[in-house]
Amino acid sequence: MDKTLLKGLSVLEAIAEAQGELRVIDDLAARVGLSRSNAHRTLQTLIHAGYVERDTVQGSYRATLKMFALGLKQLNRLDVRRLAPPFMACLARATGETIHLSVLDQLEVVYVDKIDSEHAVRAYTVVGGRAPAHAVATGKALLATESAARLDRLPAQLPGFTAATITDPMQLREELSKARDIGYAVNRGEWREDVGGVAAPVFDGLERPVAALGISGPLNRLTAERMAALAPRVVQAARRLSAALGYTRNSAAG
Repeated sequence: MDKTLLKGLSVLEAIAEAQGELRVIDDLAARVGLSRSNAHRTLQTLIHAGYVERDTVQGSYRATLKMFALGLKQLNRLDVRRLAPPFMACLARATGETIHLSVLDQLEVVYVDKIDSEHAVRAYTVVGGRAPAHAVATGKALLATESAARLDRLPAQLPGFTAATITDPMQLREELSKARDIGYAVNRGEWREDVGGVAAPVFDGLERPVAALGISGPLNRLTAERMAALAPRVVQAARRLSAALGYTRNSAAG
């Protein structure tokens, strides 16, 4: 294991997450657990390589667009992201809500694309942002496709974010079993207490779950009744996107 490389990646991640708020080397060193000299040396290497720059006005360090460009190249390799926009746009027109395309990364989802709702009050997310999989609809839709063996490795206590968050793994498995049966998952204010959503999994031609497609919005608009009414549209959009990726099992139903 290359410890120097790991130090560099840790420093780069800390700077990106700080979003321009890191101004003092000591703060950076404390965040990543390095000595001041090591942090300074690593930082200078990243600046030289073009991944970090210093704002001459604010005096803060920030990640450059070079890092963004690398991430964008990786995202563009995902066929699901390349093929999803027309299906997302269709779902946005049909529901009027924010549309998310997410992928699973361990116990988190990463938002790889989205279409914002035209409503003044809407769910707020950013492409590249993350959320706990057990607390959002796209995450639960993807967790529902996981094997029993993988779900058995869930932590004994899941983190809670609102009063509605499911923190008991047994209760979560029951929720995921229901999601598998009905073909979609629901978020009832479990990540942000005033935001809900509905999502369904997307499969590729090898029958692998590669993403989840979902809608989200404020719970005063996305009531339980409205989510149930819109769920078939979400499932249909996910199935059509799956068919575009070569998945055939449910294409006739879409």
